[in-house]
Amino acid sequence: MAGKENRRLKELFKEFGVQPATLALMGQMGFTVSTLMNMKDDEVDFIIKSMIEEYHLELLVGEQFGIKAAVRAKRRALDEEVEQQRLDIVARTGDRKISPDDPTSETLLLKDGLGTPRDALGLLGLTDQGSDSENIKVPKKKQKKRRSKEVGEDGQERPREHPFIVTEPGEPAKGKKNGLDYLFDLYEQCGKFLEEVQQIAKEKGEKCPTKVTNEVFRHAKLTGAGYINKPKMRDYVHCYALHCLDMEQSNALRKVYKERGENVGQWCQACYYPLVSLARGNEWDIDDLFNRNEKLRIWYVPTKLRQLCHIERIKHGE
Repeated sequence: MAGKENRRLKELFKEFGVQPATLALMGQMGFTVSTLMNMKDDEVDFIIKSMIEEYHLELLVGEQFGIKAAVRAKRRALDEEVEQQRLDIVARTGDRKISPDDPTSETLLLKDGLGTPRDALGLLGLTDQGSDSENIKVPKKKQKKRRSKEVGEDGQERPREHPFIVTEPGEPAKGKKNGLDYLFDLYEQCGKFLEEVQQIAKEKGEKCPTKVTNEVFRHAKLTGAGYINKPKMRDYVHCYALHCLDMEQSNALRKVYKERGENVGQWCQACYYPLVSLARGNEWDIDDLFNRNEKLRIWYVPTKLRQLCHIERIKHGE
């Protein structure tokens, strides 16, 4: 068993400049590939520190970075593999339920022939509004696990609802929920709060953040904008990205989902595929699309969007 684990460690680090003596010591310390995959970055740092201080190993700087880079790369590969399996399952169930004669199947508004409506539904885990919900238990079950819970008056936990509703451009929301124009305005406000944080940092002679970070959200809360919070803003970054990069397509998508009576969660998922198509037209460089846009460059590219672009790139062999 030890020989097998040593081979797995060698395979994990072979492209990252980690020396055999280092791998041998990690094996002696009892670490395996599975153990490393379940460790946080600070725990990996602790391993490196232990090898240097307790075992007096002369660990090169390149090796230290190589160990951390290898673990991160393996984690990404495993995440992408799991995501691909989920998408394959969703695509197969989606293909059985989408009717080619359904006029609403054209409503994802893909441009320049980059993909088809059926491809988009399969990729995103969406189904036609007339589909049988019993056939899509796998994606729904996964989605429930991700939803945060809140306790109602009866003491029972229930999924927390989206704080927004799908509205067309310029349409005010009705009731207690907010419309999508208000959602996009929150991102504009975050940009202004970032400028304030940068100004404060300059006055103090400190390093200025270039992205919307936790520091910006804390500053917003201190100035009375507690309604701007990290979880809410992180959930819809890709929707705002589509709004900034292709407002025409974003508005059309909003109109379609409003007419169909879909909720914000379904609209939110539908915003992914047009961005994947835009990334394909930009040689799959989604980061470049964000960085070239004045409003988007202050936001990090969502991990899920990056994964979808990677999966589709592999699928197209590009």
